[in-house]
Amino acid sequence: MKVTVLVTEGVGFIASHVITLLLEKGYRVRATVTNSQEESQLRTLCSESKSILEVVEIGLFQDQGWDRAVKGCRYVIHDASNVPGSASLNNDSPKLNVQCVKRILRACADDGGVKRVVLTSSISAVHDHSSSESAFMDEEKKKIYNESDWSHVDSPGLDIGAQTITLVERAAWDFIRELPEKKKLELSVINPGVVLGPLVCGFPSRSLEIVQKLFERTLQLIPKVHFCVADVRDVAQAHLKVMTLPSAATHRHIVCTESIWWRQIAHILFTEFKPKGYHIPTTVAPFFVTWLGSFFDRSTSMIIPRIGRECSYDNKRMREILGVTPRDLSQTVLDTAYSLIEKGYIQKSKRHRLETELVSSKEDEIENNQSKPHQPICCVH
Repeated sequence: MKVTVLVTEGVGFIASHVITLLLEKGYRVRATVTNSQEESQLRTLCSESKSILEVVEIGLFQDQGWDRAVKGCRYVIHDASNVPGSASLNNDSPKLNVQCVKRILRACADDGGVKRVVLTSSISAVHDHSSSESAFMDEEKKKIYNESDWSHVDSPGLDIGAQTITLVERAAWDFIRELPEKKKLELSVINPGVVLGPLVCGFPSRSLEIVQKLFERTLQLIPKVHFCVADVRDVAQAHLKVMTLPSAATHRHIVCTESIWWRQIAHILFTEFKPKGYHIPTTVAPFFVTWLGSFFDRSTSMIIPRIGRECSYDNKRMREILGVTPRDLSQTVLDTAYSLIEKGYIQKSKRHRLETELVSSKEDEIENNQSKPHQPICCVH
């Protein structure tokens, strides 16, 4: 009998990759969606799979229905990092998201059949360099952060997104710890960096804006911001590993490739896409320019505390315990861009469009020639 896995918010950037892997491995997958449009997007993931994808319509903040959603599932994967961008959050967001994760965990504990819950948290719950506290700014210069570190939610200036995900993860650990013995279940956590990579379905994650914005003419100068990047395919693979590995239970797992400046990402894209007719900025913005722009764009104001600050994270558990080898970062960046272009979220340049049409025409010509019957060779004596 196939093992059933529940994946919440199935059309999410990370969740859709996780579902794809689960189906490839032969698991029966039950995914939650919020509407019929999301269901039709998810159905494309299993069009060629012999595995079973069941779709349940239920909202993350909905009280009813989670007992039915988890029924018969051995594992539950919940992406708590899939919260709106910080500019869209408010003072109620931490409370609402904490209630959400508790609601799901309670349903799992009450069911009695769920063995382990995998929670997708974030590197921001380990350390987020939006805090304006001087002690943390000095610490960042010499420290490599690992799974034992936690963001301080009461730290001055801490981004509300980082505050929310930290409170959610802490609430999950506390909930599991306080369960009575007869309702005990295991919890494993993934703490990915800024997740890039190709889209499978659904809409682009806000993390992909790091690449998308570099193709938009509105961004002429690049803020001096540092990112810890993870490939979505590595993140999905890590989810399957922590779901079943005995050594992964009760542990956090940082999943990332490496840390990189935004301008370095721009240079990777510039080298690949300038010959294709795209205009990628590579000049770093002076602090004054970014600061001035923050008065007119709230999303820009959110990165001001991060300007010029560099953080490093230890991915030892990812490599040695989970056995996940990070993909090449340059390839991750390029795969992200090509996927966004293919899906129409980045407008294809005229030169790139003509190149694509030429290649497609040649491929059609080769295919037609191969399909033509061979003419017999006549020899006249």
